Amino acid sequence: MAHIETGGRGRSKNFDLNLVPFIDLMSVLITFLLISAVWTQVSMIQLGASFASPKDPNQEVITPPPLEDLVLRLDIKATGYVLYVGKDVRAIPMLNGEYDKEALVADLEKVKQMYPDKGGIKMAIENEIKYEHVVTAMDLGLRAGFSPELLTGGPN
Repeated sequence: MAHIETGGRGRSKNFDLNLVPFIDLMSVLITFLLISAVWTQVSMIQLGASFASPKDPNQEVITPPPLEDLVLRLDIKATGYVLYVGKDVRAIPMLNGEYDKEALVADLEKVKQMYPDKGGIKMAIENEIKYEHVVTAMDLGLRAGFSPELLTGGPN
């Protein structure tokens, strides 16, 4: 309750103002404002994207990039390379303590001939691999026509 005192000549007038109806009115107005704001946003949704509506012939059809589902991954391990092409796995072991670079390039070139639109190869590296071996594998991927992408976490 609010209390108002007026001073002046004569007797003072005290009023007790009941604020409960005013607060009720404000809560109703705020609720109405929030509800009407939500409905104005909903009316802006484009109905042309609905499954029930006919397709717009002027609308562009978005197609996924080619061969996005084909996984091309090279694991660089201490024992050699492991090349994953989809579900096919090809292990390229080390020869005389060196990575077999010629076999890797040959396999990557075969993959590039089979899938010429495939642009990238993902590379996973074990923690103990030296940086120079990683750079060499990236260069071999570039030579075969792929753009290398390094993965974090190493091979499983």
